[in-house]
Amino acid sequence: MPIADTGEKKRVAIDPAVDGWRARFDALGLNTVCEESGCPNMASCYARGAATFLILGRTCTRDCRFCAVGHGAPAAADPGEPARVASAVREVLMRYAVVTSVTRDDLPDGGAGHFARTVAAMREACPGTGIEVLVPDFMGNEESVATVVRAAPDVFAHNVETVPRLYGGVRPGASYERSLGVLKAASALGARVKSGLMVGLGEEAGEVAAVMADLAKAGVSSVTIGQYLRPSGAHLPVVRHHTVDEFASYGRMAREAGIGTVKSGYFVRSSYHAGEVGG
Repeated sequence: MPIADTGEKKRVAIDPAVDGWRARFDALGLNTVCEESGCPNMASCYARGAATFLILGRTCTRDCRFCAVGHGAPAAADPGEPARVASAVREVLMRYAVVTSVTRDDLPDGGAGHFARTVAAMREACPGTGIEVLVPDFMGNEESVATVVRAAPDVFAHNVETVPRLYGGVRPGASYERSLGVLKAASALGARVKSGLMVGLGEEAGEVAAVMADLAKAGVSSVTIGQYLRPSGAHLPVVRHHTVDEFASYGRMAREAGIGTVKSGYFVRSSYHAGEVGG
């Protein structure tokens, strides 16, 4: 599988389970980040009994310059979606499920209630499955954060994505301080909190270290650090491809800041081996 502008490839073993899972998800009308983003880790995660569902549609109300998901005016939330996610998890005997969504600034609660209903449906259908939610920032609404935390996912995740200096060009409409506030609010309510960072957008090593310190202070106990790869020519270019040694250094920064569980590597994504990182 060619990666970005480099000749680097990741060899992926084809597992029959991948096609079986794809077919079942399609039959239930479900979206996955695994498919939407063309994730290089999809076969590996499926083989581990894990997948990442994309709820609340495929259209985001924001236009982040790194993201392959389409933006515009989204459709209404589908009230039957939580039950279909739960059915998929039960039918394929999923060990660990991540639930994420597009950003829905059009909804009064940002979609928090839909997240909570999805978690509740999964708990009822498959009590032995680990559940992680990867939520948007809910415009900083702490009641929305509390709604999701009260549903009792095993892990509450929200990604800061990049260093604060780059937010204006990378995440228009988002705020680094707002994202930290979401993480702090979830941690204060007793959730196990996780976040993720991309590198390769022009950040400096000292800025990465500062973000790790901020995340630790916010109560984050798990973090992923991976290489940004340009989804298309319309997205932000990769400023630099980081080395194995640099990813090892970023991992040390996170651990030295007090974050206990760290995955740092070129192909690491926010849901990479999620049951190991967050669960």
